[in-house]
This record gives sequence, structure tokens and C-alpha cells, in this order.
Amino acid sequence: MQALPDLPTAAFEPTDHRGVLAPQATTLAGPRVRLEPLAEQHLPGLAEAIGDGQLWALPFTFIPHPQDLPAFLSQARAASSAGRELAFATVDAASGQVLGSTRFRNIEAGHRRVEIGATFVAASWQRTHVNTEAKFLMLCHAFEAWHCHRVELLTDERNTRSRQAIVRIGAREEGLLRDHMVMRDGFVRTSVMHSLLAREWPQAKAALAARMATHSIATD
Repeated sequence: MQALPDLPTAAFEPTDHRGVLAPQATTLAGPRVRLEPLAEQHLPGLAEAIGDGQLWALPFTFIPHPQDLPAFLSQARAASSAGRELAFATVDAASGQVLGSTRFRNIEAGHRRVEIGATFVAASWQRTHVNTEAKFLMLCHAFEAWHCHRVELLTDERNTRSRQAIVRIGAREEGLLRDHMVMRDGFVRTSVMHSLLAREWPQAKAALAARMATHSIATD
């Protein structure tokens, strides 16, 4: 595995014999954040993270209630077995505390395209280094291990904080998907599509690395 000095790197995986990316569960480790394949052992910590801020009550997300986490895990496993998704627990590297979850979604191996989504972080850890470093690890993996051409990120049009965070990692807003999803309360949401391309990744990577260094100075 090739590593850049002082920067978190993603574990590399081989492509299959046809030259198409072959997603496999793997741990992505950075200096302060570790993304571990979501497993039953993470559920108690994930319940605490969701309870920190009552994240399940947010109107523009599908974050599960702590009582629904077994079904959440079963769905993640089924999607992984079908080759559509890879779900992670977001873990603090120093303490092992589970801080949230994220995943690769809508994996299109033949087109080398993937979505990063279903992301949530405990309220106490929001607006810290956690989301930035997790996104860095996933983008490194998508572009440098899987050699994706494109990474997509979607969010609710109403979720201003999420839209701003996506733009800060270097993704470009492309447009609206009108009446795209039915939320749990019956609201039919419009989604905002963002993307980051392989040719844009080097510049975005440098900017993210600089942000992580700033976070480190501010919090260490």
C-alpha cells in the first residue's frame, strides 16, 4: 500500500479479472477517524451516537431510531451482498467510540461511479474533524483504490448545512432532482445533486488535507 506522508490513506483493493472494481468490506483508517465495516458490535455505540441530538427526529434524513438498528444493519448487509453498498461505522481512533455511520451507495462498477451518503454523526461531534476526515478517507478510496470517474453526493434541498458541507469538500452542485424521494413524514423532497470528478480530485484532496491540518491545530 502506498501512503502519503502525514495523510490518512485508504486500503487498496484489487479489481477483478475483467478490470471492473470489485468492492469488498475493508477498514479505512486515518489519524483520528476509522471507518469500520458496519457490524453488530457497533450497534450499542451507534444507538448512543443517534441519541446524542435525537438524530432520528431530523425531518430531512432517514437516520434510524435506536430501536430500529437491527433492521438498519440487516438492510446494510443485504445491500452489501448485492454489491450495491458498503456501510461503515464511524469510529474515534483514539477511544474506539462509535460516532456515527456512512456508506458507499449506488455502486456502479461498470461505469466507475459511486455515491457517498447515509451519513450521520453524533451532535457532539458535528462541525469537528470527524466528517472531513471520513469524507477524505472515502474519497481517497473511491478515486485511488477503485479509480472511480465520479463520486456523487445527494442531500435534501432544505438541508442547508449539508449542502454547504458538501461544497466545502470540493464537490460541485449540479442541479435538482425534483420530487425525488418520499420522506418518513410523507413529504416529497427535492434532492440536490453534487459530484466530484477524478480530474478534480487532486485539487480537492489538497484542500481537504489543509482543512484537516487546521482542525488538528485547533483541537489538539
